[in-house]
Formats: sequence, C-alpha cells, structure tokens
Amino acid sequence: MSHFVLLPGDGIGPEVVAEARKALEAVAARFGLSFTFEEQLIGGAAIDATGDPLPMSTVEACRASDAVILGAVGGPKWDDPLAKTRPETGLLGIRAQLGLYANLRPIQVHFPSASPLRDAAGVDILFVRELTGGIYFGPSSVSDDGLVARNEMVYSVPEIERVVRMAGEAARVRRGKLTSVDKANVLEVSRLWRRTADRVMAEEFPDVDFEVVLVDSMAMHLLSRPRDFDVVVTGNLFGDILTDEASMLPGSLGLLPSASVGDDPPGLYEPVHGSAPDIAGEDLANPLATILAAAMALRYSLDLPEAAAAVDQAVDDVLAAGLRTADISGSGPAASTSEMGNAVARAIAM
Repeated sequence: MSHFVLLPGDGIGPEVVAEARKALEAVAARFGLSFTFEEQLIGGAAIDATGDPLPMSTVEACRASDAVILGAVGGPKWDDPLAKTRPETGLLGIRAQLGLYANLRPIQVHFPSASPLRDAAGVDILFVRELTGGIYFGPSSVSDDGLVARNEMVYSVPEIERVVRMAGEAARVRRGKLTSVDKANVLEVSRLWRRTADRVMAEEFPDVDFEVVLVDSMAMHLLSRPRDFDVVVTGNLFGDILTDEASMLPGSLGLLPSASVGDDPPGLYEPVHGSAPDIAGEDLANPLATILAAAMALRYSLDLPEAAAAVDQAVDDVLAAGLRTADISGSGPAASTSEMGNAVARAIAM
C-alpha cells in the first residue's frame, strides 16, 4: 500500500489535484495497486485556517507519506507585502523540511502545433536544477545608506556532487546524454561546479555522454536546437531562468509537471503553473500538468515505471484524440477541467 498526501493549496489547486487523484485511482484499479490519500493544508488556505502557511500537522503527514502531490499556492488575497507571513513560505518550508535539493522538470512537446517554435516535434528534455544552494541562499546584505546591495553565490563540493550524481543516474536510464550548464569563463563558483561535475561523471558515469555548455549559449541552443539535449543539470539561478525559457517550448504551462526530490522519499510533485485565481472554481483549468506530476510520483517515489508510463500514454492519447482545455484550444471547443481529467482516467483504464 502506498500513501499520498494531497496539498490542494489555493486558486485552481484543489481542482487540478482532484483530477490527479482520479488518474491515480485509475492506475490503482488497472495495475492492482492500493493507494490511500490524505489532504492537508498549505499556503493561503493554511494561513486562513491556522495562521501558518505550513502547519506542523502538514509537515508530519508529508514525512509519513510515500509521495506528496501539490496544487498551487498564493493569490491576491495574501499578496500584502507587509504581511507577516505569505503562502509561498509554505512551499519553501516543505521543501526544506523534506530535504528536497533537486528540481526535476521534464520538457516534452505533446503536440507541436501549440509550440511557438516552427519545428518542436520530438523535444524531450529533463532539467535537473539544484534547489537549495546558490545565490538564492547565499549571504546577502544592503549597505546602511541603501545604495549598495549584495547577494553571494555559494556552492560546496558535496552540494554539486549530489545533484550531478542524480542527473547522471537520470541520463543513464534515458538517452544516455548529460549536459552541465555553468558560467565557468567568469564565475569562480562555476569553475568549482565544472571541476566537480567533470570528476563525478568521469569516475561514476563513464557510460554517459557528457558535455558542458555555458549558460548564455544554452539559452540560445534551447531555441535553435532543443532536440539535441537529453538531461540538463545546472545550479539554482541558471536553472530557474532556463527552465522558464524552456517551459514555453510545449506552448502552455498547463502541460508541464515538476518534481522536487532528495535522497529519500517522499518527493513533492506539482504543476509548473501558479494558482490562477482569475479562473479558480470555474472548471476551466488544465489539469494535465498535475496529472503528469502524479506520473512522476509513480516513477520516482514509488518506483512504478510501467504505471507512470500508462499515465503519460493516456495524456498523449487524449491529446491525440483532439481534446483540449481552454489554454490550448485556440479557437476550437474547450473541455472543462473535469472533462479532461475524466478522459485521462478512462484512457488509463483501457
């Protein structure tokens, strides 16, 4: 028996998480598995109920689970810059509490006609972004007169080793190619990153085709030759920027899942998109990113690759049949959130 904690969160989060649960229930029925589900609070919903964006009861439930499915956090209701606590604090907090140091973001083009690129067919990239180090977590300061601000990019060898090792393992079971992205021609931190990545790959992954690309070149290559990349590993800042750029290749954020993982379960699985409060409660949101995030949970936390592949295939089949939610329908008819979720569940069951 595997136990999922569901964190619906805010905005469209509850709607898309409900459809991910349908998909997981269909997987359980098809493969003879036993899944249990438990909902907990996070983000703005948790602030409203408890005053805390990450109650300890949520942390304890997540720690005891096999995988965590998150919807979204935040919204205008909690955007006061003077507020003592914000919904996003809950997201950062649960990552820290669970020891999640790597963000996995697959970029796949499910139907090329939706992509802004003329020829995006066949794009299939897995980004592995270091999540807990770098400039976002290094020392920072502002001068007394407010005229100078400083943020320091800091990485240690163990931090680099563990995320490169995770990326190498992912490349080994995919197409056998890993690209490390840095700025070693300018930054001392990137020179350490490169030396460490070179050593880990040479010693532990000699069977993986390994290359290094500077971050500015990578930004261009993602648009000019995205099919040339398999797994891409990089630091926190560069990963943040590059994954946002790459997220436009499929044509909609509603198609993009992500996972935050560490050395041990549970992992945290969520869509890339935000809470979209403007359409919350209207049954309009695209649930596919969250459903695909549930497939990632099956693959990475539960070690059920066949079940994960069934979910991925069901999404492809539903899209191939022409079903579209409003974000990807163009001028054509649009399916509702629940209609799309029901269609994927039926496709899984077949």
